[in-house]
Amino acid sequence: MSEKVGFVTMGQVEAAGEAPEIGVGMLGYAFMGKAHTNAYKTMPYMMYPPPAVPRLVAIAGRNEAAVAEAARRYGYEKYYTDWRDLVADPAIQVVDNGLPNNLHAEPSIAAAKAGKHIFCEKPLARTAQEAKQMLDAVNAAGVKHMVAFNYRFVPAIRLARDMVQGGELGEIYHFRAVYLQEWIMDPDFELVWRLQGDVAGSGALGDLGAHIIDLGRFIVGEPARVGGLLKTFITDRPGSNGQRQKVTVDDAFEAWVEFDNGAIGTLEATRFAKGRKNGMVFEVNGAKGSLRFNLERFNELEVHLPGNQPQAIQPGFTNVLVSEAYHPFWKHWWPHGHIIGWEHTFVHEVHHLLDAIVHNTDIAPYGATFEDGYKNNVIMDAITQASAEGKRVDVRY
Repeated sequence: MSEKVGFVTMGQVEAAGEAPEIGVGMLGYAFMGKAHTNAYKTMPYMMYPPPAVPRLVAIAGRNEAAVAEAARRYGYEKYYTDWRDLVADPAIQVVDNGLPNNLHAEPSIAAAKAGKHIFCEKPLARTAQEAKQMLDAVNAAGVKHMVAFNYRFVPAIRLARDMVQGGELGEIYHFRAVYLQEWIMDPDFELVWRLQGDVAGSGALGDLGAHIIDLGRFIVGEPARVGGLLKTFITDRPGSNGQRQKVTVDDAFEAWVEFDNGAIGTLEATRFAKGRKNGMVFEVNGAKGSLRFNLERFNELEVHLPGNQPQAIQPGFTNVLVSEAYHPFWKHWWPHGHIIGWEHTFVHEVHHLLDAIVHNTDIAPYGATFEDGYKNNVIMDAITQASAEGKRVDVRY
């Protein structure tokens, strides 16, 4: 049987001759539970040799029939209908929290106090205050903690960050990003939890905007101040009782941001962009060049780096296929040109987390920690305040 770990030294792993085993407990069995479980099952044989072998110990959800079926389908050894039982399970070293946003804080804090490492879906919390409580808990416990900002693990986005941080674009002037979806445009679409402020915290801002805010911080740097506007287009929807109820989150937001380094930017997210399924695009403009990424063209990065060529022959944007063996993460996958997809970002995330646990290395700067999650919540709160007050707001951590 493989060795179970809290933190394990490289020497111990080498002496054992095999990767240690880490018990995983999954909170939630729907969209993210499925995506994360796929990553735990795929990582050991694709990112080989793995830093650890995940053991799918237990999965938790309130609906017993549904969570029992999820345990059978995904391959978990058992299931719980109360997250507290999962957190208390001694066979679990990592708690993966994919529950709705109102259940990020309490289970994650309890897991930290129990000495479990934590992988939590984004946004980290509904408010910055709630996120700070989570950050304080993991810091006090000394456990590893990561927020599932999975776009940090897209090969093309990692390449974009490396180019910006390496100075290839020179001084950065602009970061602009949009995240566009269409899935709630029907006025009779049910009032699901993502449309309820007490559960979700915010709407398009936290669901989609959190991603592009994180990418702005990851690629360009810290924001200094923001302005913003939040808008709800459909103010009531059918509830579970069939009666129309008030929508208490934003359907869309617009924001501008000024970064500490002097760059400026715009951020936009909406769930009312007809025809857009998952349209996330960002562009960075610098003194020496520009780059652009489109999530729906996942393996590509548009780059403009004219260099010292004469003006008459300087190229426009070049479409770079980020699938060469020397590109980020590609040593684990296929021959060059054989593209990968959205689900592989979670495989990269899980590998990063387990490697940090086994070798006691930092999640940051490439993975998003609870500190990154807290700062993300601070920025979202500032955008909300700016919208309410009609003025710019300084970002203060």
